This record gives sequence, structure tokens and C-alpha cells, in this order.
Amino acid sequence: MVQINIAMKPADQKILSNILETIGQTPMVRINRITEGVAAQVMAKVETFNPGNSIKDRMALRMIEDAEQAGQLKPGGTIIEGTSGNTGMGLAIAAAVKGYKCIFTTTDKQSPEKIDALKAFGAEVIVCPTNVDPEDPRSYYSVASKLKQEIPNSWKADQYDNLSNSAAHYDSTGPEIWEQTVGTITHLVVGVGTGGTVTGAGRYLKEKNPKIKIWGIDTYGSVFKKYKETKVFDKNEIYPYITEGIGEDFLPKNVDFDIIDHFEKVTDKDAALMTRRIAREEGIFAGNSAGSAMAGVLQLQDRLSKDDVVVVIFHDHGSRYLGKMFSDEWMREKGFLERSGLTAGDLVVSATAGELKAIEGSEPVEHAIQLMAKHDFSQISITQGQRLVGSLNESHLYQELLKNSDVRQQSVATIMQPAFPFVDISTPVELLSTMITLDNPAVLVRDFKSEKTFIITRSDVIGVLC
Repeated sequence: MVQINIAMKPADQKILSNILETIGQTPMVRINRITEGVAAQVMAKVETFNPGNSIKDRMALRMIEDAEQAGQLKPGGTIIEGTSGNTGMGLAIAAAVKGYKCIFTTTDKQSPEKIDALKAFGAEVIVCPTNVDPEDPRSYYSVASKLKQEIPNSWKADQYDNLSNSAAHYDSTGPEIWEQTVGTITHLVVGVGTGGTVTGAGRYLKEKNPKIKIWGIDTYGSVFKKYKETKVFDKNEIYPYITEGIGEDFLPKNVDFDIIDHFEKVTDKDAALMTRRIAREEGIFAGNSAGSAMAGVLQLQDRLSKDDVVVVIFHDHGSRYLGKMFSDEWMREKGFLERSGLTAGDLVVSATAGELKAIEGSEPVEHAIQLMAKHDFSQISITQGQRLVGSLNESHLYQELLKNSDVRQQSVATIMQPAFPFVDISTPVELLSTMITLDNPAVLVRDFKSEKTFIITRSDVIGVLC
């Protein structure tokens, strides 16, 4: 038998030392069908080709390496971080290669796929409530900080305020975009969360050409856009939203507002629908923030000309959203797939639904009783610093008063119930009827155009169905 020597010559070998060496140098892909009618050329920087399937691999590795050099992260140490999944994935991959332990805190709005993926790399994941202030001891920020204090030989990555985040994109993402477009880029469009990508890549590109426009994509429920335009941190802007990976209810140090020329808000529904379109029309399986960014480009297309070259960052992979944006059942539950018949908007237009009334959780229960009686409400929302954090209905209030009449002088927060769910104004009444139950007597409807919130109750739905 003739034996064939298939050993490669040393000069031909392309074997990498470990998986971390595959981070970066992701492809730039032209967007075609979705942008028909858009004057500019639009390209996507597809970050799903990183080993953790997201752009966060870049900054995760950089933060770890900088911490090692500074002596903050030592052999056998534990990496702690509050993460929505992608940063955790990047940290977990690097930790597996380098021999560190990982403990991550995340929110209950994150997809199960993201949490399971972190666990696959040996990380411990602690799920925390979404609808609390960052300073609340239950928030995933606070829990992560507490773990850092309690666990010996631990290091908290702190992706929001650790400037190694934006430095990673200044040194890698920005230069790659400049080289791949041969310096012709005119606009960079980025969903803004921690701010590392938009700030780092944006700063590099503006140094190469100050005329380049940096557009940040924000979501309704986040503070970024209004703060950029007014320098006012408005807590009225903060409320629960579905879009993952972008928007915040605080100001991360990695967000340099001077680098960002404009913020564009995109609704949860438009982001979700566009996420699905990217897969079906461009063959790119990207995540929710890519949907937001592409929807933002279409909203801003009147600002673009035929000479413009637009680069959109596609942050992560669609596989992390199989149970959400890529699930027809989930999309119907959220009212994002079109149905015939009456919608929440019809109830608002007909004045069936009332504009939301709320009371601060620090107010006494007696004031809540007075508010409900004055407006003939059977339930109200509870706020904390003008942020919706809970609810109170008359049945529950009645039971509390029977148990203890002195509850009148206690704060509303001591007896409040979970916050009512938010839905888009296009949600069908048929779907609303399934969401309103004995445990959940109302639904909040957000009209993004008027920036008003309305409350729909069981009696409102009965009124239109009968």
C-alpha cells in the first residue's frame, strides 16, 4: 500500500494557538434587499463570526488582558460581571482558555438561550429582576458588586465603566471598518448599550475623517437620546422594554456623547420585525440589536445620499433569540405579528382606555386610596423616582386593609403588586384579553408617537367585545 504524507510544511501551517486568536477581522457584507430604495450603500459588519458569536468577544478579552497586566486579575481568580449574555460569553470563553472561574448576574428579560450558553462554558448565572433601579440591592448591577466584595481573589469586569471596553474597539473594530471600506465610510450606525463599540470605533473613524457621522440607535424606555439632546437625565424616559442589548437607565462611562452625532429611537416591534427580515431577506442570522440598527437606518434614510457609505454593526447571533424574535408564538404574544380586528390603539382612540395614573411608592397608602376614589380607578401603577415598578388593585388593597387598618399610613411600596405588563399600541384586543387575568387585572399600552401611556382593564375589553 502506498502511503501519502499529508503533513503540511511549516510555511503552510495556519494553526492558531487557541480560540482567542480568532477574535476580530470579521467580514463586511453588503445589504441588498432590505435597503432597496435607500440611496446610500449599506454594509453590515457581521460580528457573529467571532468565537462567541458576538462583538463582545473583542472587549471581553481586552478587559481581561488589561486586568492581568494591572495585577487586578490573578491566577485562579474569579471573574464577576453583570451581563445580558454576550459579554458574559466573551468572558467565559477567555476564562476557559486562561483558567478562571466566572459568576455572572443577568436580568429576567434575557432569553433562556443566552443563559444556557453561559452555563455551557461552566459559568454560574444568577438571574435578577429587570424592573428595579440600578441602585436597588436586587438589581444585577448591585448583586455583581456585592459578590465582588464577598469573594476572595475576584475581579469585576465592569463593562459599562471599564474604558478597556471602548479601547478594544478603538484598536480593532474601528481600524477594520476603515480598511474594509477603503476609507470611504460616511456613516457608522451602532446600537448603544455599554457604549464601547460606538465610542471606540466612532472615535477612531472620526480621527481618520472628522466628517464621518456616528449614529447611535436607542430604544424607547432608555435615557440616551433625550440626554444627548438636552443633557437632562429624565427618569420619565425609563420604563420596561423588550429590545435586548441596547439602551440603558443610567449613563455608562463608555458612552461618549460627544462622539455620537445623533440618537435614533426604534420601537420594540420594529426591532423585532426587522430582526426577522434580516434573516429572511439577507440570509444573515443576526440578533435583536441588528434589527434595531437596520430599522434605524430605514427611519433615517432621508438623510442619506447616493454618495454615502453606511456601515451597520450586527452585534450578535440570531440563535440567542430563537425563543423570542424568531418564535411566531412569542411574536404573537407580544402583539408584533399583524392580526385582524380591534387593537389597543382602537381603544385609545375611542377613549375606552384611560391615560395612566400612578403614585410614588413612598406615598402613604391613604393617598393611593384617595387617588383611586377620585378617578374611579380599580387599579393604579406604582412608581419609584417616576419609574414604573409595581401596581395596586382594589381587591388586594381591600384584603390588606382588612388584615391591618393601620396600613393606611404605610408606604404604598410595602403592599404593591408586580408591575402591569407593557404592550405596543398595535396589540390586538384578542391578545389583550388573554393577558388580563385575576392575577394581572390590567395592561399598559405605550403610544410611542404621542409618548403617552394608557391603561386597559378587564372592563375596557369587555366593553368592546360585547
